[in-house]
Amino acid sequence: MDAVSIIALSMGAAWASGINLYAAVFMLGYMGTTGHMVLPTELQVLSDPLVMTAAAVMYCVEFFADKVPGVDTGWDTLHTFIRIPAGAMLAASAVGDVSPAIELTAGLLGGSLAAATHATKAGSRLMINTSPEPFSNWTASITEDLLVIAGLWTALTHPLWFLAALFIFIVLMIWLLPRLWRLIKTVLQYIGSWLGWCEKPQTAKTATSDQSAESIEIKSVSDKSEH
Repeated sequence: MDAVSIIALSMGAAWASGINLYAAVFMLGYMGTTGHMVLPTELQVLSDPLVMTAAAVMYCVEFFADKVPGVDTGWDTLHTFIRIPAGAMLAASAVGDVSPAIELTAGLLGGSLAAATHATKAGSRLMINTSPEPFSNWTASITEDLLVIAGLWTALTHPLWFLAALFIFIVLMIWLLPRLWRLIKTVLQYIGSWLGWCEKPQTAKTATSDQSAESIEIKSVSDKSEH
């Protein structure tokens, strides 16, 4: 594999791990087993039947858990401690047996990318869960599964295309994550106010009304003082 292909495989594995780790592991193992690609030495363990079976079983569990509102958020929360380190390990292993500095760099970049994709997925699913119907969860989950398969296939067969698409994806994540965080913060404040833990967050309309009422009160006090 040339340098571009190695980079695409390394970052592709990390990116996919942040979305669906088990689908990524199984697909890489399957393609290595069937001869569609030659896995780097440190990733050849993914072709082991035991690893592929474990990945397939866990993918089946995630397939159903990821489509139930509320359960998917709990699943994502738990996998914060699994997807990110796994993404870092896959990225470091994908560069092969080179210098420790390159492996460490790949691991750091891979872990960061896995964390970003995981945060984007988890944040998006939390917002989708505010919708009462379940169809949006199913649509999002199936789309994510297809995205992982298509993304890894592109990384392995058209590495330059994948790296270009990954750059666009990263730009979109940088734009989206702050907005997701603000929406999530508002939702959590509403939940906290409902439970009596904090005050209900003010909307722009409410804040304007409060300011208007305060202005009227100040004006009234001023008029009384003049009289």
